[in-house]
Amino acid sequence: FPGWGSQSSKVQIHHNTWLHFPGHNLRWILTFTLLFVHVCEIAEGIVSDTQMKSRHLHLFLPAIMGFVAATVSIVYYHNIETSNFPKLLLALFLYWIMAFVTKTIKLVRYCQDGVPFSQLRFCITGIMVILYGLLMAVEINVIRVRRYVFFMNPQKVKPPEDLQDLGVRFLQPFVNLLSKATYWWMNTLIISAHKKPVDLKAIGKLPIAMRALTNYVCLKEAYEEQKKKVEDHPNRSPSIWLAMYSAFGRPILLSSTFRYLADLLGFAGPLCISGIVQGFQNTTNNTNATEKDPSNSYLSSEEFLRNVYVLAVLLFLALILQRTFLQASYYVTTETGVNLRGAL
Repeated sequence: FPGWGSQSSKVQIHHNTWLHFPGHNLRWILTFTLLFVHVCEIAEGIVSDTQMKSRHLHLFLPAIMGFVAATVSIVYYHNIETSNFPKLLLALFLYWIMAFVTKTIKLVRYCQDGVPFSQLRFCITGIMVILYGLLMAVEINVIRVRRYVFFMNPQKVKPPEDLQDLGVRFLQPFVNLLSKATYWWMNTLIISAHKKPVDLKAIGKLPIAMRALTNYVCLKEAYEEQKKKVEDHPNRSPSIWLAMYSAFGRPILLSSTFRYLADLLGFAGPLCISGIVQGFQNTTNNTNATEKDPSNSYLSSEEFLRNVYVLAVLLFLALILQRTFLQASYYVTTETGVNLRGAL
C-alpha cells in the first residue's frame, strides 16, 4: 500500500514500466522459484496430513502463509520499482532477514533431531534457506548500488530515452519478467484493436535498440574488429559470419537455451502420465492402505512423487513452463532475425 501511495516521487515518464533496480530479473526468477518450492511444501504437508489419523494443520498452513507472503512481496516490489521509491524496499529487506533466520533455525532443528537428508521436508527447508539468502543478497546489492539507505548521496537515475518518447509504445524490453513471458503489456493494444482497426500511429515508433541504424552500427563495429584482427595475417580476410556472431550471438544463444529447456520439459508429460497410471494401478491393487505413523510425519521424495495428485499438478506446471520457454524462444529468434536483416 505505501508502494501505491508513493507515486509523487516518480520521475515523469510516459509509461509506468520503468524497471531499473539492480538484479531485477534475478529477483523475479528467485521469487518464482520460491513460489514453486512453497507449492511443493504445501503439497508435502497435505500429503503427510492425509496419511495420518488426525488433522495436523502445522504441516501445511505455515507454507500457505509463506506462499501468500512471497506473492505479496513481489507485488510490493513491483510497485516500489515503478514508483521509483527505493527507501520502501527496506521493509522487504527486513522481511527477507527474518525469513532467512527462521528457516535457518528450522533447518538446524532438523539436523539436531537427526532428520535424514533424504526426507523431502529437510530438502525443501534447505532450498528455502538458500533462496531467502539470495534474495537478501539481491536487496543488499540494491542498497549498495543505489546508495539509498546508509549513504549521504543516493544514486541519481535517468529513464531511458525510449520511455521519455511518447511515440514509443513497444514496451517489451522495459516491462517486468512476468509481463515479458505473458505479453501482458500488449493488452491495451489488443483491446484497442478489438474495438477498431489498428493503424501505424497506434503502433508507434520502434525502440532505439530495434532500429536498423542501431543494428547497422553494431554489426559494422563488430566487422571492424574482425578487420583489425586479420591485419597481421595477410592470407586471412575478415569474416562477416564471425562479425554477425559477435554482434548478435548472445540473443541467439539465449533463444537456443530456451528451446533446449522447452524440449527437456517435454519429457515431463510422459513421465508424469506414466506415474499417474501406475499410481492408480497400485491404488486398485492395494485396497488396504496403511496409515502413516503420527510420530514420524516425514515424507521421502519417492513417496511424494508417487502421489497422483502431486504428479497432476507437476504435469500442469511443466506444460505451462514448456509453452512459456517455447514462445520465448520463438520471440527472441524472430526479433534477432529482424535486427540482423536490418543490419545487413
